[in-house]
Amino acid sequence: MSIVEVKVPQLSESVAEATMLTWKKKAGEAVAVDEILIEIETDKVVLEVPAPSAGVLAEIVQPDGATVVADQLIAKIDTEGKASAAAPAAAPAAAPAPAAAPAAAAAAAAGGSKSDVAMPAAAKLLADNNLKTSDVAGTGKDGRVTKGDVLGAVASGAKPAATVAAPAAKPALPQVAAPASAPDLGERPEQRVPMSRLRARIAERLLQSQSTNAILTTFNEVNMAPVMELRKRFQDSFTKEHGVKLGFMSFFVKAAVHALKKYPVINASVDGNDILYHGYFDIGIAVGSPRGLVVPILRNADQMSFADIEKKIAEYGKKAQDGKLGIEEMTGGTFSISNGGTFGSMLSTPIINPPQSAILGVHATKDRAVVENGQIVIRPMNYLAMSYDHRIIDGREAVLGLVAMKEALEDPSRLLFDI
Repeated sequence: MSIVEVKVPQLSESVAEATMLTWKKKAGEAVAVDEILIEIETDKVVLEVPAPSAGVLAEIVQPDGATVVADQLIAKIDTEGKASAAAPAAAPAAAPAPAAAPAAAAAAAAGGSKSDVAMPAAAKLLADNNLKTSDVAGTGKDGRVTKGDVLGAVASGAKPAATVAAPAAKPALPQVAAPASAPDLGERPEQRVPMSRLRARIAERLLQSQSTNAILTTFNEVNMAPVMELRKRFQDSFTKEHGVKLGFMSFFVKAAVHALKKYPVINASVDGNDILYHGYFDIGIAVGSPRGLVVPILRNADQMSFADIEKKIAEYGKKAQDGKLGIEEMTGGTFSISNGGTFGSMLSTPIINPPQSAILGVHATKDRAVVENGQIVIRPMNYLAMSYDHRIIDGREAVLGLVAMKEALEDPSRLLFDI
């Protein structure tokens, strides 16, 4: 027997520990070199753990949901072993692992059967949500229910078979199942779900931002007609030339960089009692993902073309949805842009992303009545909001910076001549 150890990959300096998600292989199953064995969630990203060698997964040392640190042993691979067809089937009922007995008990409590078994982490979730294994379609080997299956069922509104449906006039609360501890809640169900590491980290940073920054927000409105006309005029040729659509975000990024060059303090940050001015423009783009809000960075945005920006944003959006963003892609940044308009937001006061000192909030563009030259006209208007740290940015710089963005968007030719 030749054993190769599988360990937790190196984490970033700011990350102390991580959480094991769901094993994609079971003990006794064959694995190929570089095949993904499990994903590990930190408070920033989800890391994939590939198999360092081909062979058989001899032992799973750390189960689903375990808290681990960098370089910790989580599994062992026998490079000379052969997969046993019976091994995976026997694993849930076997007694070697201490968690097997509790898991079986939890599965029994959840209504599982010998041929319809839930994995240990899944069994606990089933019990917590008062579900039976028959309520969830299993995707694991031999139809076993995994943790991911239960989470997906809960998210889609799965309910216990015995639960009485709410009257049609009062639809049940979506994505909620009555907890086992209080089975008779009538029409007022509740569900307690622990925060993911990323969500907890987001909460921590938002509270940190509000408690350490003197946040103030200034607003302005921008007529998006010039940008919309320019975009419509060149969309087809732009897409044909660069293989990506010309969106609005590249205009906002260019306008922001234009303003930051004029007013460098907006691109600065606080370091103790010092103001740290950055001679580069790394723009964070807030992106929604299944795990929560992430802010990947467009590095040296001032040196990027419209096509470069659009391609990078598309790449980050895909990675965010797939959970593939790396720590280095979300580290740093000197200014951020949050586009709530994607979801229909009319106005908001964005919270600064530490250690940055300002953030631009972009909202939905809507036709509105405005006054031009004494006449009421209809224009596609967008409300911009810039939150800034008043400790280092005075109202004058903040207001003029936002005005510079407005002017660049209402007359995009300014971006060509840097005026």
